[in-house]
Amino acid sequence: MSEWIRVCACDELAPGEKTVAWDGDTPILVVNFDGRYYALEDLCSHEDYELSAGEVDPVAGTVECVLHGAKFDLRDGRALCPPAHTPVARFPVKVEDGAVWTRDDR
Repeated sequence: MSEWIRVCACDELAPGEKTVAWDGDTPILVVNFDGRYYALEDLCSHEDYELSAGEVDPVAGTVECVLHGAKFDLRDGRALCPPAHTPVARFPVKVEDGAVWTRDDR
C-alpha cells in the first residue's frame, strides 16, 4: 500500500474546484465537493481519458468526461450514464495539519 501523498493546503481547493495529484504512476483527481474532499482515479473507465479535463457539477457532485460525456459520482466513483458502465477507482482522503492527503490504496 502506498504512503499518503500531500495534495494541497485545504484553502487552495475551494468548493467545486479540482486538482490532480500523482501517486507513482497513478493520476488522482481530487475535488472539493461542498466542503468535503473526494479522490478518484483520473481516468474515465470508458476510454481511459483524464476526468480532470471535464467539468465538475458542484450541485450534483459529479464529474463529466469531455471525450464522450460519461458522468461519475464524486462520492463513490460510480458511472451515472453511458457510455461508461464501470465505476472509476475511488481513493481515501484525509485532512491533516491543514492539508488534503490521498493515496492509491489498491
